[in-house]
Amino acid sequence: MPTYRAPVKDMTFILNELLKLDSFNDLPGFEEATPDLVAAVLEEGAKFCENELQPINASGDHEGCTRHDDGSVSAPKGFKAAYDTYVEGGWQGLTQSPEFGGQGLPHVVGFAFEEMMISSNMAFAMYPGLTAGAIAALSAVASDEIKQKYLPKMIAGEWTGTMNLTEPHCGTDLGMIRTKAVPQDDGSYTLSGTKIFISAGEHDLSENIIHLVLAKTPDAPDTVKGISLFVVPKFIVGEDGSVGDRNGVSCGSIEEKMGIHGNSTCVLNYDGATGWLLGEKNKGLAAMFIMMNAARLGVGLQGLGLSEVAYQNAADYARDRIQGRALTGAKNPDDKADPIIVHPDVRRMLMDARAFNEGARALALWGGLQVDLAHKAKTEEERQLADDIVSLLTPVIKGVFTDQGYANATNAQQVLGGHGYIREWGMEQFVRDARIAMIYEGTNGIQALDLVGRKLGLNGGRAVQTYFKIVGGFLKDNGDGDMAEFTQPLSKALKDLQSATMWLMQNGMKNPDHAGAAATAYMHLMGLVALGFMWAQMAKISLEALDAGTGDAEFYQNKLITGRYFMARILPESGTHLAKIEAGADMVMALAADAF
Repeated sequence: MPTYRAPVKDMTFILNELLKLDSFNDLPGFEEATPDLVAAVLEEGAKFCENELQPINASGDHEGCTRHDDGSVSAPKGFKAAYDTYVEGGWQGLTQSPEFGGQGLPHVVGFAFEEMMISSNMAFAMYPGLTAGAIAALSAVASDEIKQKYLPKMIAGEWTGTMNLTEPHCGTDLGMIRTKAVPQDDGSYTLSGTKIFISAGEHDLSENIIHLVLAKTPDAPDTVKGISLFVVPKFIVGEDGSVGDRNGVSCGSIEEKMGIHGNSTCVLNYDGATGWLLGEKNKGLAAMFIMMNAARLGVGLQGLGLSEVAYQNAADYARDRIQGRALTGAKNPDDKADPIIVHPDVRRMLMDARAFNEGARALALWGGLQVDLAHKAKTEEERQLADDIVSLLTPVIKGVFTDQGYANATNAQQVLGGHGYIREWGMEQFVRDARIAMIYEGTNGIQALDLVGRKLGLNGGRAVQTYFKIVGGFLKDNGDGDMAEFTQPLSKALKDLQSATMWLMQNGMKNPDHAGAAATAYMHLMGLVALGFMWAQMAKISLEALDAGTGDAEFYQNKLITGRYFMARILPESGTHLAKIEAGADMVMALAADAF
């Protein structure tokens, strides 16, 4: 059976030494986030994930969710008890506003805990994850009355939330949605239509489920400019906040899917359901993007979380599995064979995953800090800078993390050989669960197009030029001595990224297909630079700590070994991505459609 150990030490290293979280203690929410408090939160989070969530991950996958004749759904055995423990611990409100009962800690701390939940039980983590996204949208666009009605219960975890976008005939092209919302005399709306792929759409974990639904009013334009956002509770909420009659929304079926079986992915039928408009009429897409952007960062964490747990189990197996002899001679002469961790190709797969995991964790938490600073930094200039950075990197974190997370999960499965293909070892579940993260919340191809088509040119390219200056400034200040083995490869990769950006500026406007054909390679090229930048910073910290003789020397030495691997074996892929980008679209588009 698989196991999981939360990487608390690595998380605290990033939060305390890389991000220097205590240097922001004069900002709202950060004043309570002392190193001792954050360490205590992470330790308690680790206990919850390791002891409550991980033991029901495989069983939840085997059992799945059950739809009953009345349209209700039961989560797998143990999920309800675990969710009750989650609520009792106040975990849903960890980073939420104290105004509505939250604890108000920085989002970056919440990101660390979220990674733990995903690694230990991704299907379970999706229930509170969707709720957090719904809370974000309600907090941004709902009226004070609606906020007071829904947010306290959702932040307490007593009610959960969903997002309802996709319909049977449309996914990314939301302008095609058909769900209708007809205004009523009392100010409410009556919603009718069908939504599919609704994660956590119906279940028995919480007292109520608050659906956020995209729909069109009868007089709305039949385009994306005619979409509105509505709040539609499973049970009508009374004026006193009590749960009343069942609303006209029901689960028609549970999707038969490849993975995340412990999460109830539903077809939801809206049959005259009562809902209320959120924000402005016909402005629903902008409101939903608030939720989707938060969700995309969370999905990026899913790629990291599954890569981490798959790596841990593959490394454990490689140390124990006896098979063959080392190429350089027996390492275990008293036995008939050596453990497979002596083989360079096994090491390659493990090191690829480890180097990604530690770099991605640093990038994810740095991104989480930018989310905080975008709202809480002292000056408008600082807030704008942070918002630019997180906007630029959101498609990178979602797309690159989930592509690489899936690749690492399959490589971890490969380490186990035939046992990796057998259910009892748990590795095949990690592969199946990781696959969906590349698809939902906007497929990774859409993330790449968002990066190239929208984010690069936004505000005259302000965000990407700012990012180039940040990375370039670090390289200028740290290019000598022991840091050269980290800064020189990063400098080369940054130049590749800058060349690719210039190529797109010169060719993408002339022929948009050039931008489309280059998008995925460009996203991964930016991901390599972003991860390399994190590794260079962690190397600097580790070198300084070893020189000073402070802290855990073995930890810092292992950081440097892993960082050197990334710089030598992974970062050089930037040149390959640049070559693909500069090849243009002609060969991609040359074959006639009917020849495929």
